Amino acid sequence: MQPIKDAASICKTIMRNGYDAYIVNLPLQKKILDRQAEKEIDICTDMEFDNLLKLFPDMHKSDDSMCKATLSQGGITFSFYQGDLGKGSYIDACVTKLTPRLLRLMEKQGGFSLHGTCPTIPQPKDVYDGFEDFSSGEIKLVGIPDETLKRDYLLAIRALRFSANYNLPIEANTWLSLLRCARRVSDYVRISDIMDEWRKVEAENMWKFVQYLFDTMILHGIIPELMPLTRISLPSENGDSKETIWKHVIGTMRHYPEELPFDWYGTLACLFLDIGKAFTGESFDGKLLFYQHHQVGAKVTRKILRRLGFEPEDIDLICHLVKNHMRFHFMLNDKGIRRFKAQFEYPRLIELARAEVKADNGTYTEFNHNMKMLERADIDEDMLEPLLNGQKIMELAHIHPGPMVGLIRDALLQAQIAGDVNTLEEAVRYVKDYKEKEKIQ
Repeated sequence: MQPIKDAASICKTIMRNGYDAYIVNLPLQKKILDRQAEKEIDICTDMEFDNLLKLFPDMHKSDDSMCKATLSQGGITFSFYQGDLGKGSYIDACVTKLTPRLLRLMEKQGGFSLHGTCPTIPQPKDVYDGFEDFSSGEIKLVGIPDETLKRDYLLAIRALRFSANYNLPIEANTWLSLLRCARRVSDYVRISDIMDEWRKVEAENMWKFVQYLFDTMILHGIIPELMPLTRISLPSENGDSKETIWKHVIGTMRHYPEELPFDWYGTLACLFLDIGKAFTGESFDGKLLFYQHHQVGAKVTRKILRRLGFEPEDIDLICHLVKNHMRFHFMLNDKGIRRFKAQFEYPRLIELARAEVKADNGTYTEFNHNMKMLERADIDEDMLEPLLNGQKIMELAHIHPGPMVGLIRDALLQAQIAGDVNTLEEAVRYVKDYKEKEKIQ
């Protein structure tokens, strides 16, 4: 038939210019052409309107949001639709089989109808495409959720993102469909597209998004290295109960943004802080030990982040946080706190430690000690010891060993820190004056 020949010629012209093009459902269109006088052909292509106009100057932009353009020539009308839009579409959803025009004709001639969300009908590009209006108070896929997901399984990740960011529940049937499609998300959606969605999750909501990924078992296919953490339990802080390492991880992700609310990378690092425990755990005397889990965890994290397509500088940052996150968990002395403060991104390391304490509902003994020691880190190291030792103080003040020696020593140190005493001569004079002032015998 001439209309089909002309349509094939148009498709070849588009394809010679480096784009895809094909006639939609050729057998169906042939039947329709046989039954009606109007000659219309529907074509799918990924070429945009501006480029189509260069090839076919008589083309007009369509008023229909689903149809990008129309072309009339030789008594035939050609309608151009967008090709497969779903980056993660199912196999049989990659080829458009129906258009709104064909659907209307089928309803008239055949007396049956298909829902407008059929994955084989081209859809306009929109981030909310595939979802019902959120005014209902829940995240819900339009039409039959399983069929809608076939058009693009990336919608599964987007549904989780919307739910986490907008704090809206996921509708029951939509949730069941997400559970059923977990394997297909890994099969058909590019990891770069998944991470593009993940990056749109706000830091304070990331814990909820990650928990959704786990609950739907999508995370199992993306980062399987995390799964052992859900099967290792540790005693709680008071020892009355046990909780999995995974619960601690989610708790840490939840509390970290309370102090640094916009730190997306720091929050993501919380996800990997304990990943090394799955590789280093061993039981000894009834206790589980995880020696060097931070060192091993940094190496595992680097491998995962490379697989997820992170930039090298972002990988270095996150791995640095994982590797050094234990430093602030132990009581540090003056040298230790100075070494810690010299660390790259040490404020983030402090907040990682704070978040872990909160996640365990633990004690702040070590944390508070180290926070006080941080104040001393700003003092010159030479000023942390008095210019005169205890023996010299006893000689100058003519006193015997006892508490008074310590009092004079502390007073001398405070005078040095305040800048009132700067030399050895000034220190000698200070001790003698102190004795006279306090009338020490």
